[in-house]
Amino acid sequence: MSILTHEQIERINDASLRILEQTGVRIGHPHIQTMLLEAGATRGIDADLIHFPRELVQHAIEKAPSEVKYSSLDGTDVILTPNGPTVFWTGNALYLAEGKQSAPITSKSFAQLVRVVDSLPNIHAMVGTSLDDVPARFRDFVGVRIMAHHCRKHLRPCIYTPDGSRACIEMAQALLGGTPVRQRPIISFGYTCLTPLYWAPEAMELFIKSAGFGVPMMINSEPIAGATAPVTLAGALTLANAETLSGLVIIQMLEPGRPVIFNLGFAHSLDMLTSVTRTGGPESGLMAAAGAEIARCHGLPSASWMSTEAMMPDAQATYEQMLTGLLHCLSGVNIVWGAGQLESQRTMSMTQTVICDEMIGLLLRAQRGIEVSDETIALEVIQELGTKPDYLSHEHTLAHFREELVDARLACTLRREGWEQAGAPTLRQAAVQVVADILAQPAPQYLTDEQSRELLHIEEDWMRRVGE
Repeated sequence: MSILTHEQIERINDASLRILEQTGVRIGHPHIQTMLLEAGATRGIDADLIHFPRELVQHAIEKAPSEVKYSSLDGTDVILTPNGPTVFWTGNALYLAEGKQSAPITSKSFAQLVRVVDSLPNIHAMVGTSLDDVPARFRDFVGVRIMAHHCRKHLRPCIYTPDGSRACIEMAQALLGGTPVRQRPIISFGYTCLTPLYWAPEAMELFIKSAGFGVPMMINSEPIAGATAPVTLAGALTLANAETLSGLVIIQMLEPGRPVIFNLGFAHSLDMLTSVTRTGGPESGLMAAAGAEIARCHGLPSASWMSTEAMMPDAQATYEQMLTGLLHCLSGVNIVWGAGQLESQRTMSMTQTVICDEMIGLLLRAQRGIEVSDETIALEVIQELGTKPDYLSHEHTLAHFREELVDARLACTLRREGWEQAGAPTLRQAAVQVVADILAQPAPQYLTDEQSRELLHIEEDWMRRVGE
């Protein structure tokens, strides 16, 4: 499915390049300003306003690899290219909601969330969250330790200080037992440009301190159409493309060839009635899908989020995340962030995460489409059976039903009598039971005693260093 034509993408990109050349981007870091000026950029009317020539942008695009590898702790890898595949991650949050109530996420409740995610087959990475009982400057690497204890997927900490990224890299190296994280990137990072057109000092420090290790970096723009960006979707995309291109220049200047995800998909729109920044509406889905098409024209993998403004796992949460997720899947977004999120990204829910996992299975099946071959057309089988309705017992059905048909464990596929005998459960009640069943099992112990001690030692060491 295409949202934009090639000509429309070229018009948007040309406008973005004009913004970078003529308007410029505020760079809140003197060292990065100097590096950009030495590379051919020019200074604007203000000392921190930097103009990016087209040649500098094009050079950065050429240096960035078109393939990005993400490794998991279970030993598997996924290679993302502009043409696929699509993977789904959880998301950052401040609160954990179950039912109508929410509470700040603590280390204990975060560990429970991680255990649930670890058990879900369609979610590919665990994203760190805020930890209310941990000082903010330690939350990133404390979160990595907790995730590593309870999860075998890819780990994506949310960075709270630039130094925290180095602590996370050191933990990753410990988990890899000497294999360079460049070779097996079990962690990755990301940071967002402050729309409109401002890279804050914290972002620049993160880019600097995490450079040199080959750790994938997601470069984010998060425009709010109608507030921090033009209300027109094309205008918001134009601004977002300019911001992300400027981040790409800086990343490649610091570490040529560093793997990056070109992310225009964290876009919002402003609800003019409530002033809430919408993430679950069709506008967000359209901008994210179009953002993937723009990233593909740059030859880079993309990202987005499937989100909702709903406060609890309910019909609104499900239809908004299904809408945005389907747009993203059909447009070939590589990383779809936000499985289990509620309340415009502020909140995670274990119940909604389970619902999203099933939803993702449906989305990936829809994305896969219909395979047409001699085997799947099944002409010989049709001719063999003729008018006999006996496909259920045929070996062709046995050979193909698992790959052709999605097996839903939450959705009701019973007749009414069976549903009533089962207690007439709703989708949410079925998901609540899955969470309870997961947490009733003994917590898996994935790390050796030596690894646990080493992670704790790294954590304590960096608490001293970051706390100084």
